[in-house]
Amino acid sequence: MTETAMELINVEKTIGKRKIINNLSFTVNKGEVFGFLGPNGAGKTTTIRMIVGLMKLSNGDIRICGSSIKTDFKEAVRHVGAIVENPELYQFMSGLQNLRHFARMIPGITEERIWEVVKLLGMEKPIKEKVGRYSLGMRQRLGIAQALLHRPSILILDEPTNGLDPAGIREIRQYIRKLAEEEGVAVIISSHLLSEIELMCDRIGIIKNGELIATEYVRDHEDQHLKQIMIESEPTNETLQVLKREFDFETSTRDGQIIFKCEKADVPNVVKTLIANDIHVYQVNISNDSLEDKFFNLIGENIIE
Repeated sequence: MTETAMELINVEKTIGKRKIINNLSFTVNKGEVFGFLGPNGAGKTTTIRMIVGLMKLSNGDIRICGSSIKTDFKEAVRHVGAIVENPELYQFMSGLQNLRHFARMIPGITEERIWEVVKLLGMEKPIKEKVGRYSLGMRQRLGIAQALLHRPSILILDEPTNGLDPAGIREIRQYIRKLAEEEGVAVIISSHLLSEIELMCDRIGIIKNGELIATEYVRDHEDQHLKQIMIESEPTNETLQVLKREFDFETSTRDGQIIFKCEKADVPNVVKTLIANDIHVYQVNISNDSLEDKFFNLIGENIIE
């Protein structure tokens, strides 16, 4: 049974006469990596600022591990760790000195906990070096370590792979997945890199003009939707006739393949029917829409506002 880590309930934010966030509701579960997507100006940063208490809600509520940020802010926010854009670190201090400095600000963080986080993020080697010598990826990892010191239930990362090279992006992605799967941390990621979100996240929420327009599973739930099927078979004309006569599929052809859409569960029956009609089936491919396809289908092609 999934356990809710955070719930946004009819959240609204009005600045002057302009409604920035309108009736925003969604949940994030423990151990889940949740991608928060939307075009520039959609309201992602405003929502994150409200979650971490940097901005007040106009209406609605946000409940973190059961506590309301409106009525019990201190208890709610103690469950949250966050990095908004680049982590703020002291360049002249070592990574370890940085972590010890931040640990002093929060009661109850032991030296043992500091080293636990260091090990979790694979930073044992560079942790005693000055942060000024760190690569951008290492600084991001140290920032995540800092955000994890107080054992938060929710980790919020705004553009965690911004400016990283491919190796650094892969590194951060692996640690984020590890945190969710092994530590049970709910991770919320806001990013423009759709390909990375697709690899990192379990579920996504898409926001446009301050409103949530969709939540989608990224993987493991593909067969809930129609799939694009591509079949290579002979003779082609007879294949087209059988697909129309037996299943009433809309078909097209490309590069010698016949293309149509159906439920994933129906594919074996389609192949069986073709073979029963003396059609030679050489190849069957099931194509899943990429996250980029889903994103643009939902918000429209022109996202520059």
